[in-house]
Amino acid sequence: MGDCGIFGPGSVTWRVMGEPILLVGGFRALLMQGLHPRAMRGVQQNSDFLDPAEAWSRFVRTTEFVRVRTYGTRAEVAKAARRVRRIHASLTAFDPDTGERYRLDDPDALRWVHVGEVDSYLSVARRAGVPLSDEDADRFVAEWRRAAQLVGLRRGDVPGSVAELRDYIEAQRPGLYLVPEAVHPLRLSLNAPLPLKLTPLKPAFPLIMVLAFATLPRWARRLYHLPATPVGDLWATMTLKTLHQGLRFLPDQLRYSPDARRARAMTAA
Repeated sequence: MGDCGIFGPGSVTWRVMGEPILLVGGFRALLMQGLHPRAMRGVQQNSDFLDPAEAWSRFVRTTEFVRVRTYGTRAEVAKAARRVRRIHASLTAFDPDTGERYRLDDPDALRWVHVGEVDSYLSVARRAGVPLSDEDADRFVAEWRRAAQLVGLRRGDVPGSVAELRDYIEAQRPGLYLVPEAVHPLRLSLNAPLPLKLTPLKPAFPLIMVLAFATLPRWARRLYHLPATPVGDLWATMTLKTLHQGLRFLPDQLRYSPDARRARAMTAA
């Protein structure tokens, strides 16, 4: 089968990450990241949210890193990881709460970003109806310790099970909030800074963002000053299930990316 990267056939990661519904999980991960003051300020102070070229380029870079990390060879993953670590180590941001300047490879911020990503993908997958047992969910969290190492964290520094994941998030809640100088992502999505050639896709972005917000825990929605009710939870879960089931009727060539199709074939083999 050749070099299958850091996950490979048989991994829960390969089984989950190919599902197109995980796009919602990606946006949810960004929203979770936005509630960590240092993580949010690090992004805000080192990029221009409202510049279409900059915003789209950053999105493309992030998407490519996720693709390579999931499906790339070990050499490709190592190269991408070195680039990310180099960028994080070279950039700084200012924390007005403490008066300190910090690097973007701050371990606490990196750990929160990692956990927010893992929790988001897992939560969206399970609520959408992607088949995952409790054992599968724990394996998924444990597998992603390999991803944490790519950005400079140690395996033992991040949760290795769903229970550890939940405990970590609960422990971090008192220090989470949306920094006042940040543009509210929902308001930004209503006028998404897309390049001209992607303007036809613009109407879909608010819908995706609304669903991503709705999949957040209630405490996180309240930090974004949004309604947080059981009805919202039910709507999000039913919408995810409906979309996931609807996508199953598409042929594999349309439903899955080339990398996901290759991974499915290798897993079957």
